[in-house]
Amino acid sequence: DAEDLTQGFFAELLEKGSFARADANRGRFRTFLLSSFQYYRSHQRERAATLKRGGDRQIVSLDAIRETESGHAAEPRDNETPERYFDRAWALSVLEHALESVRRDYAAAGKEALFDDLKAAVWGGSGEESRAAIARRLNSTEGAVRVAVHRLRKRFREELRAEIAATVDNPEDVDDELRFLLKALG
Repeated sequence: DAEDLTQGFFAELLEKGSFARADANRGRFRTFLLSSFQYYRSHQRERAATLKRGGDRQIVSLDAIRETESGHAAEPRDNETPERYFDRAWALSVLEHALESVRRDYAAAGKEALFDDLKAAVWGGSGEESRAAIARRLNSTEGAVRVAVHRLRKRFREELRAEIAATVDNPEDVDDELRFLLKALG
């Protein structure tokens, strides 16, 4: 992969005549090569992710998001830059605030126990067995639990959008910021 990336980089430099843009007055040649390569690598990653994930839609593993409850997702990885770590920590913080706000709403309605039973389902992790177990524990039906999960997820989405809206100046930027949040978690 590294060889392909390197060969592709130099092939593109030669095809586009990018060496002509190198100017000794603007800096060292190795700096020009390094910045050009970083741009090329970033562009290739985005292109690969776009094609792999089905166009301009980005899919994020919700299992990774579920780790927020244990705190392990916030741990820096060896290959993470400080910027990516910061973005990821910010994204996790927004998710935690949204989930906490939903928990407060459920508590105010006297449904905190229901929230505690269903909160794992926000990430999509609750299977049919656990829904059946929840239904038995709550002396309810699986259908009622399914509806409760649907309502909880809807409420979480609303709260997440509200949390993000509080961080942007223009309401039209909420969707872009939500995509950035999902990318930071991916």
